[in-house]
Amino acid sequence: MAAVAEGALLSAVERQISQEQIGRYADAVGDHNPIHIDPTFAAATPFGGTIAHGMLALALISESLTATFGARWGERSRLKIRFRAPARPGDLLRACGQVRRIREDAGGRYAECSVECRNRSGEVLINGEARVPLDG
Repeated sequence: MAAVAEGALLSAVERQISQEQIGRYADAVGDHNPIHIDPTFAAATPFGGTIAHGMLALALISESLTATFGARWGERSRLKIRFRAPARPGDLLRACGQVRRIREDAGGRYAECSVECRNRSGEVLINGEARVPLDG
C-alpha cells in the first residue's frame, strides 16, 4: 500500500446496474423481495419501478476502499453509512471518497475517510465515513 495522506482521493469505482444483475444478486443472497425483482409489482409502489438491493450499491464503496487500502480495509476497519436514495436498473453508479484525516491513538495510525456512491445525475445514494488502519 502506498503512503496515504490527508486529502488523498480514494480509488473511484464505476459500474452500471442492470435488472439482470439485481436478479443475480437476489439469488445469491436469497432476498427475492418483489421491489427488487418484479417490475409489475414495483411499478405500483412509490418507487415506480424496481430498485437494487442497498447492499449491492454499498459493495461499490467497499470495492473503492479495497482498491485504495488493499487488505487493510478488512482489518479492524469501520464503516458508518446512510442510505439516501435507491439505485435503479440502468443507473451508472460511482463510488468514491477522500481521506479526511490521519489519526493516531493507542491502537495505531488510521485514516478517516468520507465515502459516497452517486448515480449518473449526481444524486447521493449512499454516504458515510470509513476508518481504516494504516499500520500494525
